[in-house]
Amino acid sequence: MDILKRISEHRAREENLMWRGTFAEYLELVRKNPQIAQTAHSRVYNMIKSAGVEENEDGTRSYQFFSREIFGLDRSVERLVEEYFHSAARRLDVRKRILLLMGPVSGGKSTLVTMLKRGLEEYSRTEAGAIYALEGCPMQEEPLHLIPHELRPEVEEELGIKIEGELTPYNRMRLENEYGGCIEDFPVCRILFSEANRVGIGTFSPSDPKSQDIADLTGSIDFSTITKYGSESDPRAYRFDGELNKANRGLMEFQEMLKCDEKFLWHLLSLTQEGNFKAGRFALISADELIVAHTNESEYKAFIANKKNEALQSRIIVMPMPYNLRVSDEEKIYSKLIKQSDLGHVHIAPHALRSAAIFSILTRLKESKKQGADLLKKMRLYDGESVEGFKGADLEELRNEHADEGMAGIDPRYVINRISSALIRRDTECINALDILRALKEGFDQHPSITKEQRERYMNFISSARKEYDELAKKEVQKAFVYSYEESAKTLMDNYLDNVEAYCNMNKIRDPVTGEEMDPDERLMRSIEEQIGISENAKRAFREEILIRISAYARKGKRFDYSTHDRLREAIEKKLFADLKDVVKITTSNKTPDEHQLKKINEVTKRLIEEHHYCPVCANELLRYVGSLLNR
Repeated sequence: MDILKRISEHRAREENLMWRGTFAEYLELVRKNPQIAQTAHSRVYNMIKSAGVEENEDGTRSYQFFSREIFGLDRSVERLVEEYFHSAARRLDVRKRILLLMGPVSGGKSTLVTMLKRGLEEYSRTEAGAIYALEGCPMQEEPLHLIPHELRPEVEEELGIKIEGELTPYNRMRLENEYGGCIEDFPVCRILFSEANRVGIGTFSPSDPKSQDIADLTGSIDFSTITKYGSESDPRAYRFDGELNKANRGLMEFQEMLKCDEKFLWHLLSLTQEGNFKAGRFALISADELIVAHTNESEYKAFIANKKNEALQSRIIVMPMPYNLRVSDEEKIYSKLIKQSDLGHVHIAPHALRSAAIFSILTRLKESKKQGADLLKKMRLYDGESVEGFKGADLEELRNEHADEGMAGIDPRYVINRISSALIRRDTECINALDILRALKEGFDQHPSITKEQRERYMNFISSARKEYDELAKKEVQKAFVYSYEESAKTLMDNYLDNVEAYCNMNKIRDPVTGEEMDPDERLMRSIEEQIGISENAKRAFREEILIRISAYARKGKRFDYSTHDRLREAIEKKLFADLKDVVKITTSNKTPDEHQLKKINEVTKRLIEEHHYCPVCANELLRYVGSLLNR
């Protein structure tokens, strides 16, 4: 890679994006593409939509814009996009509200806002996201503000657009002094959003209330120019460099908004409702921007409890951002955070992050009043697994049972901190589930917010995660021991299906060797069905359901195999494993294996490495651990 060449090419691309012309030429651009004159909220919504939208089987939507970085918050993100961004893009009243993301620490609020900011920077460099402003304006003002109010209705009708906002004092003076009131000659240029350059994206963070100045939001007087221009009310003597000024046409992030002094929040009242704010000795200044704030639940409750905040409270749309509640997505969060660190080279054994994820999710779930729905079953249902005795309607009922579920529990940062501790302490190239669970447990005493009662509860969740891992570990080893596992499973399933078909149709089954007709093998069928708890009374219904599924697949031209039906697959696997249990037990636990056992261990280790992504270290540790489990 020629670094200097790439830098030169990047600079050339940026320069090619720039456009400069007059207001008259800009009008022609708007005539050809009215989308250029869209509002800030519309721009954000179109940016999100342009990345792609997926329709899920349950009727929900997944927005690809967020899927790269944010995991497990599909429902929250869908609500955010549909209820806020989409409505605001249609100029409904919600665009006159501050968007407040409220949730626990490390729940993805800051990540989401950062994605919006980076996304706007990229989108402004595309044809669809092109944005133009009055050249030389510190607030990158919309050029259409030059059009007098009396002419706007005609222009709006002709161009198919909506013009909102007043020309800023600075540009009003420039129009008269520099261009003699000739609107058509006022220069217009294309701008590129950049947080670093403070163009279209701003960030305001509260500091010490005693030293914080409202000028950080709205700009300030430039006292060095007072003698030159003679008055504080001269726009040329004012610095339009506050965050509200610089974020015009784009987005401003208000970090920890509710920690701010009240006078800063009062300043947002007219901005949200009327689209303008007061600065210096000028008339109200128009601003078109999306204000995104974030806070935690305790601060929000304190805010709404203060009666003085009622006016601002009515101008805020609160979007809860709970923790992720899906184990598989929690694994993705940990993987992402580890890859971003300097420990990305360390091998993490399969199921290690899943064990940590199981623990984390259990701490975030709330007990259900629904009969039989313990936390483990609830966790599996949330993760998309099928659980006997529960249907889709039950899942929705569980989700609606606690509105604040996911607003408390162990946060991802704690888990990553403990994983990092385990990695550093062991000084190894590989870490497994037991190492991580042990590190999580040891960290309870160091976590200041974990009470004694929570500690006992979390210890139980560590035990639950350990039991889940034990089952996964045994299953992994047993599967590796099965020679030609897929073929063995297919043979067993075909045999089972032949017997089920004969049973349901009340037919005989022909022995493939002798050709003799026999009754269906009830012993074989029950030995498989009992693996997943199918009772004697429920066996007919289960077998008929299998037959119906086969028929449905045949009508669609699809092939039914053992992995098609989750419960049947589980039953087949458990049956195979049960038959092999003694072989696995003897082979893995023998300290001095004979030649045959050693050969088998080497074959299993090779299969674990090649097919299941273990390394030699964690593969051998897994075999020793499973051997000890089977000998208990």
